[in-house]
Amino acid sequence: MAEAYLRTMPLHAITEVHGEQGLRDRLALELAELPEPDRDLPQRALALAGELHRDDLRVREPYVNHLLRVAIRIHCYYRVDDPDVLAAALLHDAVEDHADRLGGDRQAALTTLAQRFSPRVAELVDAVTNPDYGPDRDANEQYREHVAESLAANPWARVIKLSDFTDNGVGVIHTTGPKVHSAAAKYAPLVPVLRELVVRADTPLSGEVRRHILDQLDLAEQRFTAILATTEHAD
Repeated sequence: MAEAYLRTMPLHAITEVHGEQGLRDRLALELAELPEPDRDLPQRALALAGELHRDDLRVREPYVNHLLRVAIRIHCYYRVDDPDVLAAALLHDAVEDHADRLGGDRQAALTTLAQRFSPRVAELVDAVTNPDYGPDRDANEQYREHVAESLAANPWARVIKLSDFTDNGVGVIHTTGPKVHSAAAKYAPLVPVLRELVVRADTPLSGEVRRHILDQLDLAEQRFTAILATTEHAD
């Protein structure tokens, strides 16, 4: 596949046409732009993520596709070349989904990541890992509170969550079945929270990148509104 052609394709288009291998090839192109010593950490993170999520599906695609898009977006569109951030992006669901395969509970899994990668990678993964929610309150409300609190204290984790949210939010049109409505209901109230975080002075992104992300949040909000209106009308 020609490199120039692959670089022109939106990430979900690569997913639809070339699948996981196409996304892996695109990430390889992004990592090739890093100094050679900085490539090792995200490459090892991808290897572990691929192993942990090997049997996981995300509606109709391998789960690792989502992780690849999150990391690619951070480098290509957010212009971040920090190897810790890229590695954490690839591992951002590892503890939440597979703590048992990383040593046991959440803390043991984070210790494993700190030892295998770096304490900062573990810290970033920790910041974007959802806690166990109490059964006495709405889970989506607890999710929003966690995101606002955790990301307010960690600007670089904020960058990972913004890419994750973009993949889930703008990409909601690539979802099928009941998850379309549940995703819109979960993520729509989070848009104002993320808008506020994007424009904070300590968010480590350029003004141009911030404007791009704000446009993406607007698009996600439009899609959520349309989905929820359609389902409410159907009811």
